[in-house]
Amino acid sequence: MRTALLQSSGRPGSVVENLKVLDEAAGRAAAGGAGLLAAPEMFLTGYAIGDGVGRLAEPADGDSAQTIAEIATRHGLAIAYGYPERDGDVVHNSAQLISGDGTRLANYRKTHLFGDFERAHFTPGEQPVVQAELDGLRVGLMICYDVEFPEPVRAHALAGTDLLLVPTANMHPFQFVAESLVPVRAWENQFYVAYINRTGQEGEFDFFGLSTLAGPDGVARTRAGRGEELLLSDIDAEFLANSRAANPYLKDRRPGLYGSLA
Repeated sequence: MRTALLQSSGRPGSVVENLKVLDEAAGRAAAGGAGLLAAPEMFLTGYAIGDGVGRLAEPADGDSAQTIAEIATRHGLAIAYGYPERDGDVVHNSAQLISGDGTRLANYRKTHLFGDFERAHFTPGEQPVVQAELDGLRVGLMICYDVEFPEPVRAHALAGTDLLLVPTANMHPFQFVAESLVPVRAWENQFYVAYINRTGQEGEFDFFGLSTLAGPDGVARTRAGRGEELLLSDIDAEFLANSRAANPYLKDRRPGLYGSLA
């Protein structure tokens, strides 16, 4: 499955403009043969928007989700995107996957909140593994800081995830996460990891880009620079199966030794 990574911070504070950016990117991705377009963390609204987080938050099935379903259907590809999710009195930092026929396939709430800004505006999720079936692949969702914890990533591997989508808002000086940690996560868990970052200055944050799709061999199939970019790369199911056969990390585990980790 060809996958498109949209490295962009969109137009912070404007849902309408970000939906236009997503629509345009979906058209380019579909023209390039992609079956999936993934956008960064909080793409729908912008990340560093202060009290706008609560004001612009929507339910998982809200108006913007319906608009994105229409975009996905019109262009014939699945879309994953980050957004602030309103659930009653609380707001989650969430990511949603919508299929190419407009079906809402999965919704994930960030479980590991980063820094004072996120802890002030969001309630953490409690479900570490969220997956959906897409074009014969088992696709999992995480958000940014989550992937830096080995335990939930390994939980995805044990649950059979083939492609882990990680919408991200990572900033200087943490470039090593994209450059080193993400390919290692792909290698040690034997799946593909798509890490889709914001870019540029936004409030107090300077997002570094470097969006990456890493394979189970620990090699980055594609990596963006520092600016806005749309990347295309293929997920090869046969290569994944062969890599898993040759690298039996999961089979060689000894879970009885790891109880103290929890």
